[in-house]
Parts: sequence; structure tokens; C-alpha cells
Amino acid sequence: MTELTRQTPTLPSARLVRRPRPSRRRRASRGLVAALYPAVFLALVVAAWFFATATEMVEPYIIPSPADTWAAFTDYPDYLWEHTLVTTRETLAGFAIAALVGVLVAVLMVYSSTLEKTFYPLILFAQVIPKIAIAPLFVVWLGFGTSPKILVAVLMAFFPVVISGISGLRSVDPELLELTSTMGASPVKTFLKVRLPAALPELLSGLKVAATLAVTGAVVGEFVGANSGLGYVILQANGNIDTAMLFAALIIMSLLGVLLFAVIQVAEMFLIPWHASRRNRG
Repeated sequence: MTELTRQTPTLPSARLVRRPRPSRRRRASRGLVAALYPAVFLALVVAAWFFATATEMVEPYIIPSPADTWAAFTDYPDYLWEHTLVTTRETLAGFAIAALVGVLVAVLMVYSSTLEKTFYPLILFAQVIPKIAIAPLFVVWLGFGTSPKILVAVLMAFFPVVISGISGLRSVDPELLELTSTMGASPVKTFLKVRLPAALPELLSGLKVAATLAVTGAVVGEFVGANSGLGYVILQANGNIDTAMLFAALIIMSLLGVLLFAVIQVAEMFLIPWHASRRNRG
């Protein structure tokens, strides 16, 4: 027995190996590399756009040249800025309302199966209806002010917030919820300390989608009836066959959505840094 014990190799003690945290310089270099790919692709798209217009592969009234589009920015900066501010206000108002109401509805549905069975089919039905089809009704009911545009933006952004909120709040381990209940934690404390932090990754992903859809909703509302905003600029440019101005408004509209998306992504880095760092490592 003693000889057998001597021949048996001893196993090394288990040690907790911590992965070294990447340095700030390394994280910055990763961010630059991640931003390099879309920048290169965008440069290729602009180069192809310039080549197609310079060689007259397409007519200028179909696709304007980059120079003509840039001239629309430089010749009418005040005009574009004024209408951009209108659309921005409508977008932010619609997104804020959709985020607050969407999170509240998601919480109520998670805690009440009766409310979920009652309202979930109605929310899905409202999402399927094309917003451009019901936007004229909002103009009839609410007039030609900003209210119809904000309402369309709310309807566009509401559904992703609700779906991501429900999915995130239900992603908590049931055993963890049972543990907090046996330890005497109140439902409010369980929600704030367990459910909400666990739901933040999916909820913020839904808010990113909702932010871009809110821009689309505001512009769709402006298509129906407005005398200001980027949707109004697009309609006027389309009627005047001014494709350079139309492209300029589309570019501003896209940049507005990208900016809102980036703001939420920065907020994600501060609210759930562990999730952002894990995604960057992946």
C-alpha cells in the first residue's frame, strides 16, 4: 500500500487563474481596428459612387454626384439645420416615450400573465399594421403639429423595447429568484438588484433598434402632413427632382440614427461594462 501511494502522482492544487485585463492602449487599438472596417467599406462605397457619376453611368437626376450632394450641404446649411432640429426633437420625444412606456409594459407583462395574454396580441397586431397607412388618421385626429409625428415615432420604437424588455427580465435564473425570495428580499428589491441588471444587455439592444426606428417614424409622420422636418425636405426635393438635396436629407437622417445608436452604446459601456468587455473580447 505504501509503495502504491508513492507511485501515485500528486495532483496539483487547483488555482483560480485570472485572465489578465487588457491595457487601456490595447483596448483603444481594438476600438480603432473595429472602426476601421466600416470606414474602409464606406470609403469604397463613396469611391464607387464617384466613379459611377463621373463616368456618367447613371443620369444626374437619378443619382447625383458626391460633389453636387456636398454642394447641397454647403449652399443651404441653415435650411438643412432648421429642418434637422425639427426631426431631432420629434425623434427624441418619440423615443423617450416609447422607452418609458415600453419598459413599464414589459415589467407589467412579466409580473402578470393575465396582462400579457390580454395585451401582447394587441401589441403584435399594432406592430404589423404599416405606420404609413395609419399616419393620415393621426393627422386628422391631432392636426398638423408635432403630435402625429411623435406618435408615429412612438409606435415604431415601442415594439422592440417591449420585446427586449420581456426577454431580458425573463432571462434571470429561477433558482436565483427563489434564493432572493427565501432570504426575505422584497419584490421591489429583487427587481432592482436581480431582474433589472440581468435584463440590461437585452434591453439596451432593444433600445438601439428603437432609436433608429424612432428616426424613421418621425420622418414617416412628416411625409403625411408637415411643413418642416427632414421628411418635408425629402418630399420637396422629390417634387422638384432635386436629387442632390434629397440625398443630403437622407444622409442627415442616417447620421441622426447612427448618433442615437452610438449614444446608447456609450451608455451601455457605463451601465454594464462587464457585458461590453466580454463582447469586445469575443
